[in-house]
Amino acid sequence: MDFFKLTPLELEALRLSLWISAWAVIGSLGPGILMAWVLARKQFPGKALVDGLVHLPLVLPPVVTGYMLLLLMGRRGVGSWLYNITGLTFAFNWKGAALASAVMAFPLLVRAVRLSIEGVDQGLEQAARTLGAGPLDLFFTVTLPLIVPGIITGIILAFARSLSEFGATITFVSNIPGQTRTLPLALYTLTQMPDGEAGALRLCIISVVVALIALVTSEVLARHMNRRMKGEN
Repeated sequence: MDFFKLTPLELEALRLSLWISAWAVIGSLGPGILMAWVLARKQFPGKALVDGLVHLPLVLPPVVTGYMLLLLMGRRGVGSWLYNITGLTFAFNWKGAALASAVMAFPLLVRAVRLSIEGVDQGLEQAARTLGAGPLDLFFTVTLPLIVPGIITGIILAFARSLSEFGATITFVSNIPGQTRTLPLALYTLTQMPDGEAGALRLCIISVVVALIALVTSEVLARHMNRRMKGEN
């Protein structure tokens, strides 16, 4: 049983990972839903480019994404202006880790919500328009309730992706104990330490279990959403 007893380093990494992942999802949820709705419902010049930019973190090496964040949000980029105005800084702290995780998880959130929006019967939305519903009323009273399962699926996938983020995080905010050393970074650290194999294996098991739970939950919710859209019980 001692094998499953987490050390203070491992507990700190787990706590920090959950904290950072939660903030990554919270910060990206509103923009993710808005972007999904725009991509699902609007036609405009450059839509393919916007779609490509949204999904770019999925195909770019995470280190490239992290380096771009460092250039943009560091003290020599937009981050300098932001720090002078608000005193807020992202580089080399947990807020930067949450930002990196949010950027990497954003495409998964958008895709899940977009597929859900595209599955909504537009006849229902048209009927609401004929009854005088404005754009906001239409979205909050008709569209949003129908896409809740898709939103939940997107949240779960984004949260799981945030928990597993490594490359962009270590490049943007480094590997700082108590600030940016999340589960993947702690696992990497333990593999570089003498007698760290047991701790690395424990964190590996935790990561696998969390990922499996997220994937199974996402699949169950996706099936429920499909049945709901088809009007099945």
